[in-house]
Formats: sequence, structure tokens, C-alpha cells
Amino acid sequence: MIFRRALRDLAVRGARDPYARDIGSRFASRELSWLAFNERVLGLAADPDVPLLERCKFSSIFSTNLDEFFQIRVAALKDQVAADILEPSPDGRTPRETLAEISRTVQRLSDTQQTLWSQALRPELAVHDVVLERWDDLPRPDRERLGAEFERRIFPVLTPLSVDPSHPFPYISNLALNLAVVARNPRSGEERFARLKVPRTLPRFVPVDGATRFVLLEDLISAHLDRLFRGMEILTSFTFRVTRNADLSLDDEDAEDLLAAVEMELRRRRFGRAVRLEVPAGVDARTLGLMREELEIEEQDVTTVRDLVDASALAQLAALDVPHLRYRPWSATTAGRLTAAELSGRSIFEVVRERQLLVHHPYESFASSTEAFVGQAATDPRVQSIKMTLYRTSGDSAIARHLVRAAEAGKQVAVVLELKARFDEARNIAWARELEYAGVHVNYGIVGLKTHAKCVLVVRDDGDEMRRYVHLGTGNYNPITARIYEDIGFFTCEDAIGRDATELFNYLTGYSDEPDYCTLFVAPHQLRPRMLELIHREATFGERGRITLKLNSISDPAIIDALYAASAAGTRVEVVVRGICCMRVGVPDLSERVHVRSILGRYLEHSRIFRFDHGTDDTTPIHLIGSADMMGRNLDRRVETLVPLTHPKHRAWLDRTLEYLLDDEVVHFALLPDGSWQRRGAAGFMIDAQQRLHDWAVSTQVR
Repeated sequence: MIFRRALRDLAVRGARDPYARDIGSRFASRELSWLAFNERVLGLAADPDVPLLERCKFSSIFSTNLDEFFQIRVAALKDQVAADILEPSPDGRTPRETLAEISRTVQRLSDTQQTLWSQALRPELAVHDVVLERWDDLPRPDRERLGAEFERRIFPVLTPLSVDPSHPFPYISNLALNLAVVARNPRSGEERFARLKVPRTLPRFVPVDGATRFVLLEDLISAHLDRLFRGMEILTSFTFRVTRNADLSLDDEDAEDLLAAVEMELRRRRFGRAVRLEVPAGVDARTLGLMREELEIEEQDVTTVRDLVDASALAQLAALDVPHLRYRPWSATTAGRLTAAELSGRSIFEVVRERQLLVHHPYESFASSTEAFVGQAATDPRVQSIKMTLYRTSGDSAIARHLVRAAEAGKQVAVVLELKARFDEARNIAWARELEYAGVHVNYGIVGLKTHAKCVLVVRDDGDEMRRYVHLGTGNYNPITARIYEDIGFFTCEDAIGRDATELFNYLTGYSDEPDYCTLFVAPHQLRPRMLELIHREATFGERGRITLKLNSISDPAIIDALYAASAAGTRVEVVVRGICCMRVGVPDLSERVHVRSILGRYLEHSRIFRFDHGTDDTTPIHLIGSADMMGRNLDRRVETLVPLTHPKHRAWLDRTLEYLLDDEVVHFALLPDGSWQRRGAAGFMIDAQQRLHDWAVSTQVR
């Protein structure tokens, strides 16, 4: 019962909520809205109706999300403070005010996560014989066995670094787990601070015996500090972690060799300034003061942790093979038309030539659709060329391997590869080199813009004509995330879209002005005005108008103001957003007809769907899918694509998807007028939108 109350407290915060905005502000804080999203993730970890190991996974995701937030967003705010930028953001806060609010909110969320771990997750795991032991509670035989393991595998790789006049404070790596040790010489009484890096190559949860009893790696090391500081008296030791600025400060307009420039920035990234220090609660003031001084951080940059420093390590427990503590697996199905084609020996090109194809991942297989499309293009002797964008992919990407084979077979293959895809830069550099070595024409897009569009263009000699086959999607060409990210892919050989895709790649790889596209909505020059035009047009229908948006984030002031104007005109605005939402709802004369909800679950909702009830001809709704969120960076600083879907079956599929997501009975979080989020829908996850979509995808195979 206590944890159901805790879950309710996580979901409903009312007027005291730190995310609530002044009534006069039209916009919520982007940063605090993101923290509200991460709190919703933590809410899933607290939900007793979610399987136990999945709750551990959500707690781990909460921590890794927070790491990225500090490395990028907090680091950017600190840069603004250092540059004496006093101009407030659209929500009315200055960078310094936002940082102060972030500090308070993160500490509160950290306390909630630690309470959840110590009072719920850890005890419930023990009930199921997944036990995290304390070193002092281990029987002597276990300690002796682990001591031998320490001597054999751990002790040889440890390097204590002390601080004294001849040894400066050591460099602390970004996100590395460390032990701080204060030792005293019993003969001289001299005290020294030392840092000991906990090896990343070893599991954080060390098996005691079998597979479900563990001890923390840092506890095992702490129990043997006498082996590292011989003859010294250990006064105190504790774990800590430092987060550093990890954003790339790269001006590609000045970079003669973008590949080399990104590699250089990656080397510099590990030396970024410290933006956060995590320490256990109760660390003595003198030691903490030393660390703050050496790391050059302020008091508000310190987050105290009551139990487990770096809870992202819970991913190790979440991966345990205990099926009854995990979600029941959902197997991806193959789209019915592709299954029929495979049985009859027909290619995916014949399927698409017959009629456009829509697939919905991960309910439907990425491998049997998108990967198969590129794979067949690589081996089909009729295919003349393959062009595609790559933003994020995996280390062992089947699609990239197909591109290599196509180039080696003599086909024209061109890839627009985004080197600056955050946290995937190193992997993309490796693929850039391998693709170039195989003869693929690798291009890095337009100077000053990230290429975020998801597009494949295959040119095939079909005998009757040279035909262009196009895939446009909402998600990355990444087989790993395709199993856990919800996304939509669209295949077509419609001539107008093929011409637009050709123009897009010529713009990305050549030297020309951006063309006027016939069908596609393309950022940075045309997507924003066309989206605003659709919003304004729908608003002219007043109470008969309806705008439905499903996206990851919405923060662009011009788009939000246009939606507010539509609301004021009587148009209903429905928004399904996973993460950042800078809109306000239910404000008189501003957003009375704006409704915002967030859907979280076993899959990460990633697709972008835009629906305008009256379209462009007053009678037929327009449905768009694509890569763009409604953020300034997507609309103005990236190459993005949206494509209208015109086939009745495809529009019906999107409508059914939106119907499930907008059903008030399904579990969701609703944005309230005070800026807080409230969990609504059926108790537990008895009515789950993703479950409904899975069942629908399995039962409906012909599209």
C-alpha cells in the first residue's frame, strides 16, 4: 500500500509542483519539462503493476537519461552563465535560475529513486531470491572465495592515486565510478586523499555464488583497501562520480576535414568541464570541499545519494534471465503482404510496385521489411543505385553490410552519414571509414545542418521503366533500437515522391539551392511554413477543426503559439508527447482546447504522426509521418522529412493508432493546467495502448 501511495505522489503533485509555471507565462521550461518526463519514467519503476526486473530497467533508464541531460543541457546552461547571458528563455527564467531549479528538482528525484531502490526494489528482489548482499553480512566462506577473486581479477588492475604536493588531484573520467579514500599514516599522523577508479570492465554486481546473489564491486574493493594502502589507517572511503560536459563544440563551417575535426572533438570531450558531482549523503565537509575546489563546481552541482551511486548499473539486474519477473515477450510479426510475397518468391519491389506499403515497428519486423529492402537492393541485378541517410546505427549493422556488398558488386551507393549524431559519433566515424573503403560515396551533408531525415532511395530498372523506390521513416536505421522503439516505415514507388527523394539527395550531396518539393515537407526551409499553414488553415474551421500531433517533443514557440491560436478559434488540439512539452493546457483565452498526454510503456514511443482533419481540400484529412519533432533544432537546424500518406488503408492504420493512444481508458499521463502530470486510465496496465497496438498488428496483416 505504501508504494501505491508513493506512485500516486509521483504522478500527482498539484500546486506545489516545481514544474508549475507562473500563470502569465505561455511556455513551460524546456529543461524542467524534460525532468518531468524523466520523472514519469521513474514512475514506471515505482509502479507495482510493472514486472519487477522491468522496474529495475526503468530505474536504470532514469539514471542514464539524467546523465545525458547533465552532459548536454546542464552543460549548455553553464556555458551561458559563464558567458554572462542574462536573457531569459521563453519560460521567463534566466540560465542561472533554471540551473538552481534543476538542482533542487534533481535532488528530489534522486531521493525518490534511492527510496524506491532501498525500500521497494531491493526487498522485492530478495523475495524472488535476487539478493544484493552487504559485505559484512556474508558468511566467512563467501568472503574468502570473493577475496581470492579480488586477488586474481581485481587487484592487478587497480591504481590508487594519492593527492600530495608532488601528486596533483587526479583527472576524474566522465561518468566513471570511483572510490574516494582518506588514509592516515599512523606514525606521522599525516592524512592523505586518494582516488581509486572502479574498473568499468568488470560487472558492478559481482556474483557471490550461482547467478542471483551479488555483492557490489566497490564494496568488495573497499573490504580490501589494506592491500592497496599498506600500513595506512583507512579513515573513510566512499563512492563518487563526476559528470562532464560532453557536447561537441564543433563549427563545421571552419572544419576543412569534418571527419578529422569530429575525431578531435571526441578526444577533447573526455576533458570537458565538470558539471555534476554525485556523492553519498553524509560525506564530511572537508573532503567534499576539497573535491569541489579541485573540480571547480558549485554547491548546487552536488547531488547526494543515500544508497546506490550510479543506479544505471541496475541494467545488469534487469537483464537477468528470470522470465516471470519480466514482460511476457511479444514476437514481431511480418507484414502480411511481405509474408505472402516471400511464400510466392516475389521481391519486395514487386510488392511496393503493386501498392505502397506501411509497417509499424516493433510490432512488425524491421528485419523482414527495412533490412530486407536494402538487402534485396544490394543483390538485385536490376538495381542501379542505392542512396540513404544514416543518423544512428548499430556496431554490427546488417544495413551497412548490405551497402558494402552493393558497392563491391559495382552498384552506385551513396550514404549521407551524420557524424555529429550525439553519443554515436565514434560508431559513425568507424562506419564512414569502412563504407568509404568499400567504395561507397560517403557524404556528411550540408554545412551547419544535421541530417536527421530517414530516407532510402533505390533506382531499379524494371524493364518497362527506370523506377525509384523510396523508404521514408520515423526511426533510425538501427536494428537494436528497432526492437524497442515504436516507429513507422513507409515504402513507395510513387513518381512524385521518387522525384522529391532524388532532389533531396542531390541537395545533400551536391552543390545547389534547396529545391521546391512537390510532396515531401523538408526542413529547414519548407517544413516550418507548411506546418504553420496547416495549423492556421485548420483553425479556420473553428469548433469543427481538430489537430492531432504525436511526437517526441514540442518546444518551438512559433508552433506552440499557432496551436494556441487554433485553440482560441475553437479548434481541438490533441497532443501525444513522450518527452519535452513546453505547452500549457487549459489556460483561459490561451489553451482551453489543448489537451496533452504522454504514453510510456515497454516500447519507447518514437514515431511522429501529424493529422489535420480538414487537410488541404476541406474534406479529406491529411496524415503526415516523418523524422521531425516540433523543436527549433528540427525545424531550423536539421534536414528533416515528413511525407503525407494518402492510401485509405494507411490513413486508417494511423487513425486506429491515434485512437488507442487517445482513449481515456488506457494508462497515460495527462498534463494539467498547473504544469504537473497526472497518471490516468485503468488501474495497473490492464488497458495498455501498446498491448492494443500489438494485438491489432498481429490480427491485421494486409496493408
